[in-house]
Amino acid sequence: MSFFGFISFLKLNMPQVELKCHLSKLMGENRLKISDLSRDTDINRGTLTRLYNETATRVDLEVIEQLCDYLDIPVGELFKVQKRKWISLYNS
Repeated sequence: MSFFGFISFLKLNMPQVELKCHLSKLMGENRLKISDLSRDTDINRGTLTRLYNETATRVDLEVIEQLCDYLDIPVGELFKVQKRKWISLYNS
């Protein structure tokens, strides 16, 4: 296996993690709409929609703080780190 093949192998075999946002679940539990949350917190509706659909790639700390304050929850209830399964394209 070449050096670059080995590096690719390592990248593919490293456990991947992802940050899961539970805003949709929390909003459902509290019977909130994105429009209500946006109005009450002054957070951009597009930002909330991306968090709700888990398509956001970055979030300002101020937004996280506002959401946690509004929902009266710690950050750990809004976001969770979830490990993905090991991925391998090579058979041993």
